Amino acid sequence: MNTIYLDNNATTNIASEVLEEMLPYLKEMYGNPSSMHTFGGQLHRKVEEARAKVAGLIGAEPEEIIFTSCGTESDNTAIMSAVESLPQKRHIVTSRVEHPAVLNFCKHLARKGYRITFIPVDKQGRLILDDFSKAIGDDTALVSLMYANNETGVIFPLMEIGEMLKERGILFHTDAVQAVGKIPIDLKKLPVDMLSLSGHKLHAPKGVGALYVRKGTRFSPYMIGGHQEHGRRAGTENVASIVGLGRACELAGENLYKEMTYLKRLRDRLETSLLKLCPDARVNGDVNNRLPNTTNLSFEYVEGEAILLRLNEFGICASSGSACTSGSLEPSHVLRAMGIPATAIHGSVRFSLSRYNTEEEIEKIIEIMPGIIKELRNLSPFGR
Repeated sequence: MNTIYLDNNATTNIASEVLEEMLPYLKEMYGNPSSMHTFGGQLHRKVEEARAKVAGLIGAEPEEIIFTSCGTESDNTAIMSAVESLPQKRHIVTSRVEHPAVLNFCKHLARKGYRITFIPVDKQGRLILDDFSKAIGDDTALVSLMYANNETGVIFPLMEIGEMLKERGILFHTDAVQAVGKIPIDLKKLPVDMLSLSGHKLHAPKGVGALYVRKGTRFSPYMIGGHQEHGRRAGTENVASIVGLGRACELAGENLYKEMTYLKRLRDRLETSLLKLCPDARVNGDVNNRLPNTTNLSFEYVEGEAILLRLNEFGICASSGSACTSGSLEPSHVLRAMGIPATAIHGSVRFSLSRYNTEEEIEKIIEIMPGIIKELRNLSPFGR
């Protein structure tokens, strides 16, 4: 049975072009890029080439890119850098729908005495800007808001927010892990000070990410040790994965608009068909302002986990909007923040596509899904 993988917001496969680029640095070219000898020193050049490729995808300068181990490290580094660089300021603003890499780190800082404001969202997952503008003040060290939500794909208005913060002189960080490589990003125009990205969300390997830090931004390293990354992130560089990330960013940039059109067409075909064929189904999130690859659907009167288990029997991989799949009994904090009814939250499923998905795969899901929903509703005491 062939696997149909529609869980690309969780992770992606490594592109064949990326793996090919990486292999020499996992085998014969194994030196340390900090070494004085030529064998190791030649790897330093490859790291810098990858840095330029990452910068090119997001409209940054190479010297503004710091390689990290993942998006979580990049997020934690950005937040910690802000509070350490501005010790007199003890206030951080974020949203209620952030990824745990930001949400839980902010809660960690709250236990240490920092004041954290969690901005609400409306029923479509859009940031409530009036609440945001009232929250920022002279003691605000940092605003950290995601570029696009990992569960719903909803995109926040970073340009508007960034201009507001620029006028106030407040640092602005965005977790762009879900956005980089899926939509255009130009940091020459976008007024953010720091941006996080992760390799395994755009067909590079797991275990590598990057943090953009705008020139002139105060920065305090999170990883302390050697001189790597120009003293901004200690630890011997993961050369093979850094090279892979560079290649993945290069590929994303070359095919960005073509892929956006392709994925939106597949996503809309899947979404429209399931809404038509499955009664009591709904889309969660702003359908007019979201990532082209993401749809979050709720099927009322049935458990999302049960849907995923039945899909899995057909080799179809998706994810639930409920956190139950990760061992928690709590429903999705994103959908709760949006005020989605409990019956819809527990019946939510996220499909997230990549360029490797095909029309045939989408049609297969459309064929199978209505029967699954009907069957599960018949078994449910709340079914209709």
